[in-house]
Amino acid sequence: MSAILDQQISLGEVKLKVSQLEKSIPFYEETVGLKVLQLDEAKRQVSFTADGKQTLLVLEEVPGANVPQRRSNAGLYHFAILLPDRLSLSLALRNLIRSGIHIGQADHLVSEALYIADPDNNGIEIYRDRPRDQWKKDAGGNYVMASDPLDWESLLAESEGQEWNGLPAGTVIGHIHLHVGDLRASRAFYEGKLGFDVVGDYAQMSAVFVSAGGYHHHIGMNIWAGAGAVLPPANTVGLSYYTIAFPTAASREAWLEQLRGEGVEAAAQGHAFVVHDPTGIAIHATVKNG
Repeated sequence: MSAILDQQISLGEVKLKVSQLEKSIPFYEETVGLKVLQLDEAKRQVSFTADGKQTLLVLEEVPGANVPQRRSNAGLYHFAILLPDRLSLSLALRNLIRSGIHIGQADHLVSEALYIADPDNNGIEIYRDRPRDQWKKDAGGNYVMASDPLDWESLLAESEGQEWNGLPAGTVIGHIHLHVGDLRASRAFYEGKLGFDVVGDYAQMSAVFVSAGGYHHHIGMNIWAGAGAVLPPANTVGLSYYTIAFPTAASREAWLEQLRGEGVEAAAQGHAFVVHDPTGIAIHATVKNG
């Protein structure tokens, strides 16, 4: 692994392509609990926030969008919204139950997670982390994770008698999980080129997790859409890009300089530099609060 990737990186905004803003906006407000930060009718684009300041999610309506079945293509498996505490997750669960949406759930040992899909089948995880001192690694250095049943009753009891007011300040994008075409090539790129640590080599699940700063994973990759899966046509709903946010401009520039030396193209686009992984998934590199 290269040491040039700043260990204080985090994930920034995720941008999705959707078929109808009229369906997506109320879903993300009422079911997920985000707030509209800015709506651009001309561009058919909307941004969402939890704290009224930071953009977490951007949606863009695609004319005549194709809405495929899940796991049909490379691209998004799910993006994951990290809540600051268990109480927040409990309140979110109460709201999801009230909405009537199908809810998946899992206790991953490092975290407790709820899973839903938006009106265009974009996967969403809403989760809270357990304290880091409770995370365990196996002899191979992989975080020990599972998909055990969630203690539903205990989680609901956390917010008994309390009122849901949407996702709280302190909510962030915790990680993103991707369908890729070639797991070995993707691992080599994220580890060898971008500088992430492999923290989960789960060969039995055809998945690899990578992170910086000892997190259980910032990026998950799998081949569950099939080995050799490719990105769908541009007018298909799904992931447009996700963002790696650097703590300083200097740390981003050092990283970009190394990428250029490795022959990885990084094109300037507004305040971001855009890199594509081996599957063609777009990654925006930004500076926090920049």
